[in-house]
Amino acid sequence: MVKVLIATDKPFAKVAADQIRSILSNAGYTAIFLEKYTDQQDFVNAAADVDAIIIRSDKADRSVISQAKNLKIVVRAGAGYDNVDLAAATEKGVVVMNTPGQNSNAVAELVFGMMVYQARNHFNGSSGTELKDKTIGLHAYGNVGRHVARIAKGFGMTVYAYDPFVSKEQIEQDGVIAVDSVEALYRQCQYISLHIPANEKTKKSINYALLSAMPPQATLINTARKEVICEDDLKRIFADRKDFCYVSDVAPDCLAELKEFENRYYMTPKKLGAQTEEANINAGIAAAQQIIAFIELNDTTYKVN
Repeated sequence: MVKVLIATDKPFAKVAADQIRSILSNAGYTAIFLEKYTDQQDFVNAAADVDAIIIRSDKADRSVISQAKNLKIVVRAGAGYDNVDLAAATEKGVVVMNTPGQNSNAVAELVFGMMVYQARNHFNGSSGTELKDKTIGLHAYGNVGRHVARIAKGFGMTVYAYDPFVSKEQIEQDGVIAVDSVEALYRQCQYISLHIPANEKTKKSINYALLSAMPPQATLINTARKEVICEDDLKRIFADRKDFCYVSDVAPDCLAELKEFENRYYMTPKKLGAQTEEANINAGIAAAQQIIAFIELNDTTYKVN
């Protein structure tokens, strides 16, 4: 019998967990849940004899993959997969997948929740600003970016996007203005929403040159990864520009050094982009279905390694 480990330090919502269990059971698979664990060794031990693993923000590192003697597939229930050791998985012949698009609307709605909160001065009673007639730039135009664009137009914002992997025609057919360079995006937009992955090309790529080029009353929104921010440059732009604000669902390592600017930033207490009941259900179900399709049909549609 195929064993599937669902390792979630931040557990799926109960309704999502129940549906994952039901889908796997109907396929004749055994679902094993490891939730709210406190030690990575617990994950290593639980994975020792399973055939498949579903994770959220958990670290499927080399120790997990190397000790899981029967492991065939790891599915990250979400879009990003930098928490999986792809090299270790590939060396062992383990397929790694993500579930693109399943959390996209949840992340996009969080973008606007944080934008409104910052624009209204954290609801402290003082006069804030409106989003209507402001410009927003989408740094990457994938699944999340498209949802952000849809919501932004509802707010009456002018939407720009830069993505070297998406054609100008594809972007503009959605009523979004495509720009030819990342520099042009930052020069044009009062709000920038980040949707880039964290990889060798993007880490620390959001730097002083880009941030300093933004128009007056600039706000950077990060629902991507903290690693894409050059934190030395983030501290510098806060000091140099009293109009610069930063909101994020992942706190930078330098958070303690930003205390003097506290009215100009907001960080969620933990990464919350996918923390909705609907996103839980969508990503969890997709992960379970992808495991079954891979094991039964060798379907590798969402393979990332």
